[in-house]
Amino acid sequence: MTVGVLALQGDFREHCAVLRRIGVEPIEVRLPRQLEQVERLIIPGGESTTIGRLLTIYQMLEPIRARAGRDLAIWGTCAGAILLASVVTDQKQGGQPTLSLMNLTIQRNAYGSQLDSFEAPITMPIIGEKPLQGVFIRAPRIISVGSGCEAVGWLEDGSVVAARQGRLLATTFHPELTDDDRVHRLFLEL
Repeated sequence: MTVGVLALQGDFREHCAVLRRIGVEPIEVRLPRQLEQVERLIIPGGESTTIGRLLTIYQMLEPIRARAGRDLAIWGTCAGAILLASVVTDQKQGGQPTLSLMNLTIQRNAYGSQLDSFEAPITMPIIGEKPLQGVFIRAPRIISVGSGCEAVGWLEDGSVVAARQGRLLATTFHPELTDDDRVHRLFLEL
């Protein structure tokens, strides 16, 4: 199994470190030819508008869309989740490029600025009974989950923070910033 981590911007190094810790040597994906080598792709947190623009510049939007869910499992964390959503609210003026692969609506920076970042327990039965500690940094919020897509993770107040649609996974938090590798292991099973 080959796992790529989109390495255009954001916290790709942290995802790579977790993958190495669990015995997977990732490929840092910066060019379309590297994308062709992977069966799984993590789109990390960072700045969703910047990542979307870089995907456009490096001509990777269409190749990712073409393979998504078929021969390419994709997991988007935070900014990556925004890029996977079919509807994004609170976009910057002029909009932003997205992959629009998952039937969900997501709100950018829903919890506020960097100063409003927080950690909170997440219930995610798909990875086990033990709560997962979520790290939310200028995090988006999943507003709605549409047909074919299912909520798989929640905050204590019932807010959806993780969704799955076939071989696509979106998390609005950063599992790569904790010592808990269960979401990474889940992704390897998609």
